[in-house]
Amino acid sequence: MSYRVAVCVSGRGSNLAALIEGLRDEPDAEVALVLSNRATAGGLEKARAAGIPAEVFDDPADPTEWITRCGRRDVDLIVLAGYLKLVPAQVVSRYRGRMLNIHPALLPLHGGQGMYGRRVHEAVLASGARETGATVHLVDEAYDRGAVLAQSRVAVLTGDTPETLAARVLATEHALLPAVVVAAARAGSPVPLAETPTELES
Repeated sequence: MSYRVAVCVSGRGSNLAALIEGLRDEPDAEVALVLSNRATAGGLEKARAAGIPAEVFDDPADPTEWITRCGRRDVDLIVLAGYLKLVPAQVVSRYRGRMLNIHPALLPLHGGQGMYGRRVHEAVLASGARETGATVHLVDEAYDRGAVLAQSRVAVLTGDTPETLAARVLATEHALLPAVVVAAARAGSPVPLAETPTELES
C-alpha cells in the first residue's frame, strides 16, 4: 500500500512541485492531498494540475479541521513545504513523528518564528557564515525546533545577495525533501538519512 503524504503550502509550491516530480516513479509514496491557508497559493494550482486533491483551510488554527481533512484521505505523513502558520498542538500530537518541515538554513541556526524566505538568507549573510543549506526536521509545538532528519549544505559565496543565495538553497531543498519522504515511505515512518543529497558546489 502506498505511503500517503499530505503537503501544506502557503505560497507558490516549488517544493511541492519537486516532491510531486520526485515521487512520480516511486511506488512506495504519493502526494494524496495538498492543503493551504491561502486560497491564492500557487501550490494549489500545481496540485490540481497534477490531479491531486487541493483544499483550503476554513480555519488553519482549528485542529479538528486538520484531523478531519487528513483522516478522510488516509494520510500517513504531513509535510510542511513553505507553510508559514504554526500547526495546532493537537495536530502535532496526533501526528507526532509523522510530520516534517523543510527550512532554508542549517538549523538550529537562523530558525524560529518569523524566519522564512528572504529573512533567512539576509540573516545568513549578516552573520558572515561561510555555508548554509537546507534542513528537514520533525515538527513539534515550536517553530523549527524538532529533531533534524537531514541537511544539505551550500557555500556562501563572496558577493552573494539574498536572491542568489536563496536560488542555490532552493535547488538543494528540491533534492533533499523528496529523498527524506522516499526514505520515510520505505521505512514506514520518518528516519534520519544516512547520506544527504550531494552538496551543491560553488
